[in-house]
Amino acid sequence: MPPVPPDYAAVARAAERIAGAAHRTPVMTSRTADERTGARLFFKCENLQRVGAFKFRGAYNAIAALDEGQRGRGVVAFSSGNHAQAIALAGRLQGAPVTIVMPTDAPGAKVAATRGYGAEVVLYDRYTEDREAIGRRLAEAGDLALIPPFDHPDVIAGQGTAAKELIEEAGPLDLLLVCLGGGGLLAGSALAAEALSPGCAVVGVEPEAGNDGQRSFRSGEIVHIPVPRTLADGAQTQALGRLTFPIIRRLVRDVVTVPDAALVEAMRFFAERMRIVVEPTGCLAAAAAFTGAADVKGKRVGVILTGGNVDMARFAALLGGAT
Repeated sequence: MPPVPPDYAAVARAAERIAGAAHRTPVMTSRTADERTGARLFFKCENLQRVGAFKFRGAYNAIAALDEGQRGRGVVAFSSGNHAQAIALAGRLQGAPVTIVMPTDAPGAKVAATRGYGAEVVLYDRYTEDREAIGRRLAEAGDLALIPPFDHPDVIAGQGTAAKELIEEAGPLDLLLVCLGGGGLLAGSALAAEALSPGCAVVGVEPEAGNDGQRSFRSGEIVHIPVPRTLADGAQTQALGRLTFPIIRRLVRDVVTVPDAALVEAMRFFAERMRIVVEPTGCLAAAAAFTGAADVKGKRVGVILTGGNVDMARFAALLGGAT
């Protein structure tokens, strides 16, 4: 049977499952950011989450939802980095062996961290090989649970807990800006916003080079694209998921895009003015506010900073002007 799409009740259950395992990350504000945008911005700092990204929420929830026998046999996942680390740590904490399929060009720090959490890493070429096919083959061969990075009901529900916490702390919002890759975070956030802040418009943000979500949202059907070349490695997805797309179509107001240069400027702002490290993908939502890609003026705006996993040499090179 096809999986049942999650609802807000699933997000609430996920919050109970991950309590005590996932960090309740801080919500930060900046007078400079508010003055620059003419808005009141609330930054949900998932760059300070365990494994440095919001992905830990969905990963932990998905493994916790498995029965004991399946956890013992293990899980397999595919990811460019943050989901990989999240599944690896969540598996270690819950006694589940983990195999991760990662691209050969994934950031070295993410590959090293994934192995450091105890996972077996299987490398593939993202431009010539199909990671989903590799993951399915490994799952079938080892009787492993396949936990994809976004198109899974327990992953979507777990990711929605970030927006749940943000709204609980900041209060009702006019607008919620959310990074969009495969749509797990955006779908989960939309479920949380609908329940907790009904007047809030939810907007997804993609890199300009990878606007499959925007095209899908506006056409009404899932659009597939080649692997996009963008600094936002966590948003190099080729299409939205079968579970995430219907939720996004129903609950999201719009999907906008920002150029890679705007991600670098946002990284610089967070480093210089707020003293936090945010990776390029993690800056997507903030870049939409800073550039005006999303209309934030005069509004109370939630902004999810999705991760902080970036090689420090690369981070320095980007802020120094390298591409």
